[in-house]
Amino acid sequence: MMVEKPDSFKHAPLPSEPAAQHRIVDSADLFRGTNEIVIRHDGLVYRLKITRQGKLILNK
Repeated sequence: MMVEKPDSFKHAPLPSEPAAQHRIVDSADLFRGTNEIVIRHDGLVYRLKITRQGKLILNK
């Protein structure tokens, strides 16, 4: 039995301007030419890496 997705499951278009409460930061501004950065949050250290495939991975 084959089930089709209703149109409501399609991705909604992004608004032309981000909501006021959200800040968008370009990854190039964070990484500045490197492929890994360290983020301190609540006293813990995390590593944010760009993979060879261009994906982001966050490790504790």
